[in-house]
Amino acid sequence: MTSAWDWESGEGLLGLDDPKEWDAAFERGENHLGTAVIGLAFHCSLEAASPRIVKATQLPDAGQRGFAFTAVGHAARLNGELTPELFAALRAEGPGGMAEHPIRDTLAFVPFRVLPPWLKRRWVYVTVRNKLEGWWLRTEEAVSEAWRALRGRRS
Repeated sequence: MTSAWDWESGEGLLGLDDPKEWDAAFERGENHLGTAVIGLAFHCSLEAASPRIVKATQLPDAGQRGFAFTAVGHAARLNGELTPELFAALRAEGPGGMAEHPIRDTLAFVPFRVLPPWLKRRWVYVTVRNKLEGWWLRTEEAVSEAWRALRGRRS
């Protein structure tokens, strides 16, 4: 079987739309599997892409794992949902690592009511933190403006 995809350089793999081709490449131990799952996230159903994305999040190459987590974020954006396996992969990696941005994407694009409890807690934490940070910055700016005005009167 000859492949239409350039697994050696990774060229064109963002257009991959055949989950069976990804499976065959995984069995052969090809490079750029993380890149290819981004293509699957774009071009396949969530149900077809999800098991491959989960496998790619466990690849030994850190760069390709990073691309796999990027695919999770794209899946959340495009579908407005994730599978339980993808939620588990995000939880296993945790916030602060490779999963930080996909977790943020999930919180932004997946409805709160369908989030698992650990992500609901994360949503509450992030929302409260952002609100407090906004208040702090507005207060700091108001104090700074008042200070400038007071200094301007003294001169």
